[in-house]
Amino acid sequence: MQWAFTLGVIVVGIATIRPMGFSGRGLAVVVLVALNSLFLLGRNVPQDRVPARVVVVWASLGIVAAASLIGAARTGTGYLFAFFLVGHIGYRLPPVGAVPLAALAGGLCGGVLYLHLGPGHESLSWGVGLCAALPVVVGIVSRSRQRAIDAVIESAESAERAARAEARTAALAERSRIARDVHDVLAHSLAGINMQLELVDALLDTGDLTRIREANDRAHSLVKESLKQAQWTVHALREDTLPLLGSLTAMIESSGHRDALTVDGTVREPPARVVQHLLRIAQEALTNAARHAPGGDVRVEVTFAAASTTLRIRNGPATREAAGAGSGMGLIGMRERIAMVDGTLTAGPITEGPDRGGWQVEAVIPE
Repeated sequence: MQWAFTLGVIVVGIATIRPMGFSGRGLAVVVLVALNSLFLLGRNVPQDRVPARVVVVWASLGIVAAASLIGAARTGTGYLFAFFLVGHIGYRLPPVGAVPLAALAGGLCGGVLYLHLGPGHESLSWGVGLCAALPVVVGIVSRSRQRAIDAVIESAESAERAARAEARTAALAERSRIARDVHDVLAHSLAGINMQLELVDALLDTGDLTRIREANDRAHSLVKESLKQAQWTVHALREDTLPLLGSLTAMIESSGHRDALTVDGTVREPPARVVQHLLRIAQEALTNAARHAPGGDVRVEVTFAAASTTLRIRNGPATREAAGAGSGMGLIGMRERIAMVDGTLTAGPITEGPDRGGWQVEAVIPE
């Protein structure tokens, strides 16, 4: 659009401005038209490629050339060069620099006509020359509007970048959640199954069929437990709503304990997100108890307070040989989960009471 206006002004000027020739005043008019055309074409140069000082020099020379053309031409539309140049000065420069140049343009163009410094005064009033300063207002308004549009675009781009960063963060958080769930399901179960199978392999040489069957049965039990845990994980990844107490009861019974759940307070169903994390913490704690304290008693307590839900898992000392040290990722995963719902988690050995020598995990989630 800007190129079209510029070329239109040049074409109209060449078609209407007189005299034009190869000698005398006609040659001077031709040269001035050419100079004004060059200065006017300069407004199409991208703003970021021209320093502000160069723009001021270019605009000043263009104003002088436009005023000279108004005075030298007898007839035509030479004044359009001044009008469009001043308008672009208002757009290209800040008001503190554009207004003085516009005043200079109005003063020169009006003065040339008022003082009759050429034949141009015969067809144009000196008031037209003074009006050459007015298009600066249009340029300033256009500049302000463009700045506002650029600010909106930049804000939108910034918001889009922030949204992409948030999406990446959410994706990483989801990967961490899936990694925790996979660890909860597979790490302990596969380690236990592998240990039983290695035991079976070692017992084959002894021919002790009784112990081989016991180890094989324990491996089968671990496989069944792993399948149940996998089902819970699928539910969690799908974000299905699971009943807290019903799921805890099934989880405790599948781990080989009966009547181990105690509920205090007014029973209610916490938010799905809270239930999901409590179940995963309970699963991890029960798995740790089975691995590190096999044969020990397990008690699970759920307390519904006015502003929080508390889950407490206690296990007594082992009565059989433990499977060995774990990876340490289970407790880290529980702490990560509790932090996601602004809760607190404490875990440590029990130093007194009937469960002395055992372990306790307590998770408190505010609501």
